[in-house]
Amino acid sequence: MGRLVGTLSGAEAQSFLIGRPQGEPGEPLPLSLQAEERNPVDQYRLPRHVMPTRYDLRLEPDLAAFTFAGNETVTVTVKEPTAELLLNAVELEITEAQIAQDSGPALAGRIEPDERAERCRLTFSQAIPPGVWKLRLAFKGTLNDKLRGFYRSTYQDQAGRTKPLAATQFEATDARRAFPCWDEPDFKAVFSTTLVIDPTLTAVSNARVLSEMREGGKKVLRFADTIAMSTYLVAFVVGELEASEPVAIGATQLRVWSVPGKQHLAPFGREIGSFSLGFFEDYYGLPYPGDKLDLLAIPDFASGAMENLGAITFRETALLVNEQAATHTELERIADVVAHENAHMWFGDLVTMAWWNGLWLNEAFATFMEVLAVDAWKPKWQRWTTFSVSRAAAFAVDGLRSSRPIEYPVRAPKDADAMFDVLTYEKGASVLRMLEQHIGPDVFREGVRRYLRAHAYNNADTGDLWIALGQAAQRPIPDLMDGWIFQPGYPLISVTLDGTRLRLTQRHFTYLADPEPDAASAPRRWQVPLQIRLVTNGQRQTHRLLLTDADTHLDLPPGFESVLVNEGGHGFYRVRYAPDLLARLLQAPEQLAAIERFNLVNDAWAATVAGLMPLPDYLDLTARFRGERDKNVWAVLIDSFHLLNRIIQPADRPKLESLVRDRVGQSIAELGWEPQPGESELTKQLRADLLRAVGTVGNDPAVQSRASELYATSLAQPTAVDQNLLPSLIAILAHVGDTARYDDFLSRFHKAATPQEERRYLYALASFKPAPLLEQTLARSLSGEIRTQDAPFIIRLVLTNVYGRELAWDFVKTNWERMDQQFPKQGLRRMLEGIVGLATPELEQDVHRFIADRKIDLGGKTLDQYLEQLRIAVTLRTRDGDSLSRYH
Repeated sequence: MGRLVGTLSGAEAQSFLIGRPQGEPGEPLPLSLQAEERNPVDQYRLPRHVMPTRYDLRLEPDLAAFTFAGNETVTVTVKEPTAELLLNAVELEITEAQIAQDSGPALAGRIEPDERAERCRLTFSQAIPPGVWKLRLAFKGTLNDKLRGFYRSTYQDQAGRTKPLAATQFEATDARRAFPCWDEPDFKAVFSTTLVIDPTLTAVSNARVLSEMREGGKKVLRFADTIAMSTYLVAFVVGELEASEPVAIGATQLRVWSVPGKQHLAPFGREIGSFSLGFFEDYYGLPYPGDKLDLLAIPDFASGAMENLGAITFRETALLVNEQAATHTELERIADVVAHENAHMWFGDLVTMAWWNGLWLNEAFATFMEVLAVDAWKPKWQRWTTFSVSRAAAFAVDGLRSSRPIEYPVRAPKDADAMFDVLTYEKGASVLRMLEQHIGPDVFREGVRRYLRAHAYNNADTGDLWIALGQAAQRPIPDLMDGWIFQPGYPLISVTLDGTRLRLTQRHFTYLADPEPDAASAPRRWQVPLQIRLVTNGQRQTHRLLLTDADTHLDLPPGFESVLVNEGGHGFYRVRYAPDLLARLLQAPEQLAAIERFNLVNDAWAATVAGLMPLPDYLDLTARFRGERDKNVWAVLIDSFHLLNRIIQPADRPKLESLVRDRVGQSIAELGWEPQPGESELTKQLRADLLRAVGTVGNDPAVQSRASELYATSLAQPTAVDQNLLPSLIAILAHVGDTARYDDFLSRFHKAATPQEERRYLYALASFKPAPLLEQTLARSLSGEIRTQDAPFIIRLVLTNVYGRELAWDFVKTNWERMDQQFPKQGLRRMLEGIVGLATPELEQDVHRFIADRKIDLGGKTLDQYLEQLRIAVTLRTRDGDSLSRYH
């Protein structure tokens, strides 16, 4: 699945520990058990004595009645005599079941659905002997409104009429809502799809159209066979659709699809789609595995995108854009998501994890590869530096006691859904980047190629990847990497002077201390690839070592001046320097690379939240960065101010506002409000970020007044104001807005010309201060005025708005049952992340009572993590809430 909405890139995607929130532990299954024959009575895994190899699938959706009818012939291999077949189906009415061989009579099966288990048992009057059989099923279902399975979407055409569209979203376990199937990733099969549709409509599926004909007044589209692939990758989209002109990348034709009237927003997505597809063919050393590639923008879509082979589906904001009217962050987001999905065509589609515990093999690699591709496409964007912000989001969650390993046992589908998080995506990508830098990019790429060649059209697990990388590197990989994949957390590297030697120690970093350490258990350890830069007599020296024990020493040469641990910034660990060593680095922070400065500030802020650094010391450190010019460094600085804003008493808010104006003021004065000739897009985005910060959390009246003037100018002359600045102007004006401003923004949300403009105004509706206006926003989230794909995120934003959090929490409690029914489960999970904004002891207690009373379970460790994040914020409030009032 593509990057999840609200968690994905940029400063606003970071977790609670660096400001604005956004999208079971245990030992891994032994590799020898991951592919074993499963017990037929396993609650969640299907038996392996019947294996599908091909689906001939015919579906006829009715977009007026929101229903569909279907039939399928599934070619299965029966391995041992059996009188029953067990497969997945839910929310389907199976009306007929027969099984036959080419030369024999058909046997009718008794149909026994089990909705609770999402299964159907087919029982036959006699045992079916081993061999190849054809299972024929007829069924019907509903095009649901839950944004999963085969579902309905609607949009307004250019004449204001409501139009329907049908689309699919099957990952992780929702193909079973569209057709009966063996809905597990290692049941790979070939799919031949036929769609019977209204003649005025268009349909797209995984492969090219083989034939088109008329039958009974309907258009019948037959699509080519796919490669052998998992059910969760099957896709079909039906509606009034328009396609861009195809672009040829080698033998592959790539197109961008949208609802009518939006093709002018397709060129940017098509450009990065074309580049990244060619880039990956070269990097992987294998051709694209499909026969065409369609990128489809869907009006209603629960996640960011979905990597269906040959028919990638996207939320409109993740694919369609007016390049001239978008910010750098918005463009970077689209480039990331498109590249991410294209990377999946190999990692995920061609080679698929054997079971959901190995999801990181799909998502971590796609995240790593997206940055690699976009960095090659736009080097000036410095994507590996900006990736540090995404890495920070993973650090924040992985520093929880309730964190989980990147790979851990998964049994229930609900737990598989909970794995689509920053630990799978960002932490997984981060440790891959660390490994790549440790063994070398060329060696790493050769290992990836070996892995793909060895397991093409099949399934694999983590051990298979380690084998391939180990063969390329000619060294054992599991010893190095298993600690990063199969145990939660990461190390804190402490750096101190020990006479003429440098002492480096590792220990498990957590924000909250373990209340009852287990004396019997061994301390958690990692094999940590350290890259250390020493400055001696003005000269730099780099030292590489692998820290495998609790500590080690490094001899210091005469003339030692300073040390930086994690040179290049790619290690997935935090660093805590002794005060004298930190002071040496802070004497000239400009001599550090931007990613190194980011890590220095981010690690210091984490130490402050964990109680390892006094808050006044951190605030002193922020003063060293008044002249900073990297937007990523400013991201962590600004987001730390946002968290302080959530935990302080209202009476201390003016003190924080003054601090923010002091820290940001120098850079704003030097940058000004308007771009300079030759200025980079990163600098333009930095200006916007700084002005937004000083106009909101800094509450600067002069900035707010100037923002109002420039916003009015932008309406009269759209090209007169830098587009990077416009979202910041909107955010500032919402922060100080009244009813008239709210009504204007609401109107512009409804009339928006691009998905990005719509999102800016929609999110602004959650950022006002007056309670009556926030009440309107919350009410609209359930009225249907805001799409269900967006409504949970709007509620989450109000939960983290210090002026509306109590209001939003009451709204959630009052409307919980309705939300539970109305919102996609993934959206509900993201909405509840907003509880981390309820950072008072009283609200925390109420949150625990409510969750216990309603027996809320989000799957995996998700809810435990949210509650721990809230506990950390309340702990910080109790410990340091009044420090700001005493700070000078």
